[in-house]
Amino acid sequence: MNKWIRLWLVCCFPLIADGQLRIGTGQISGIYQEHCAVCHGRDLRGGLGGPLVGQMPNKLTDEALARWIRDGNVDANMPAFKDILSEQEIRALVIYIREHQQMQTASQRTQTEPSGRGFVMETVVGGLSTPWGMAFLPDGSFLVTERSGNLRHFVEGELRSPVRGVPKAWASGQGGLLDVALHPDFASNGWIYLGLSQSDWKGSGGTAIARGRIRDNTWVDHEWIFQTPPEHRTRRSFHFGTRIILKDGFLFFAIGDRGEQASAQDLSSPNGRVHRLHDDGRVPEDNPFRNTEGAFPSSWTLGNRNIQGMDVDPVTGQLWAAEHGPRGGDELNLIAPGLNYGWPVITHGMNYDGTPITEKTEAEGMEQPKLYWTPSIAVCGIHFYTGSLFPEWRNHLFAAGLASEQLHRLKIVNNEVVEEEVVLRGEGRIRAIATGPEGAIYLVLNTPDRIVRLVPAP
Repeated sequence: MNKWIRLWLVCCFPLIADGQLRIGTGQISGIYQEHCAVCHGRDLRGGLGGPLVGQMPNKLTDEALARWIRDGNVDANMPAFKDILSEQEIRALVIYIREHQQMQTASQRTQTEPSGRGFVMETVVGGLSTPWGMAFLPDGSFLVTERSGNLRHFVEGELRSPVRGVPKAWASGQGGLLDVALHPDFASNGWIYLGLSQSDWKGSGGTAIARGRIRDNTWVDHEWIFQTPPEHRTRRSFHFGTRIILKDGFLFFAIGDRGEQASAQDLSSPNGRVHRLHDDGRVPEDNPFRNTEGAFPSSWTLGNRNIQGMDVDPVTGQLWAAEHGPRGGDELNLIAPGLNYGWPVITHGMNYDGTPITEKTEAEGMEQPKLYWTPSIAVCGIHFYTGSLFPEWRNHLFAAGLASEQLHRLKIVNNEVVEEEVVLRGEGRIRAIATGPEGAIYLVLNTPDRIVRLVPAP
């Protein structure tokens, strides 16, 4: 294979595959057509046997559907495939069926969904270049990052020129200037934190966290809080993770597996986990792996594929995170120290090319997600709403969908998701969510790149 084609595949394929853009393709499609289409139809809508996108299959759990495929059902004239298909292939077929069920449901919803909703969407600022994160300042203005490497300040209705002197980001693939967050005592200390990808002279990169202050639209007092050590950097330009949470004097941030799945289970690696530091970069003595020989000392969790959403429950103070699954298996997790969230040993998804990863969706010593989306919505930012304009939604968790272009509202009671609703769809890829000082819900959107806000309808 030509080396330039190989490089393009390594760097760009994860972006093309992002968020289920390859539904209906790959190995599992061929397996379905070979073994299942004669009975259930090439489009899963039925043939000699019943449809797989109707009411009955939708009611089956993943485990029940896998059992039908594995063991068959004499009463329904369903043959058993346990001697033909592996457990991994059976699991991949379940995901494939769920994908088509989702497309069917989405099509029906588009035809029947009422047009009325309890809010209106207003554009706040356009003309951005792949905005990624935002943070409100005490005066009501806000900062927004552009993945290309710019930090912009929106104040009094004006998008100012990029802040000068911000640390250089490696703007490649999914990397660049990513998240921005303010220190809880920003009003007195002025600290601003940035999450970014950076590369060295050899072209290998990793995730980094910096902090500094802004004076006269210039980045000053720069400090590196965290930089991926050289031995753990890679030329791959995806799965950087990176959301920043500052809480109780600690800094939490996430790094994805960087395309090396096994690193998420490797205690010596910084990849595939949540990290915890003091807000000045020191490693806390009570970190769960601090005194484990060979373990990366800032590790707070392990087994996370690619977290791009984190927030703190304003009621309980607990940390929640959302992470991209592969093809299927996006997760919402309650984050706690020392826990293993399973990737890649267990997952509710499969590879983007339709090949299976594992038949396991659970294993001893590994956490189950509080919610998972199969098919994937390409979940990104999450945010607990704390405003007053929508009192019925106060303290509910909102989750952003990239490929699905959906905004999900989740009601959480006793650490369990008890209600889910899609409140917005089709307005663009939703990257991040924030509560504005006036109580509006702000959304960072891509394609087209802009920031909007939701306010109550008149």
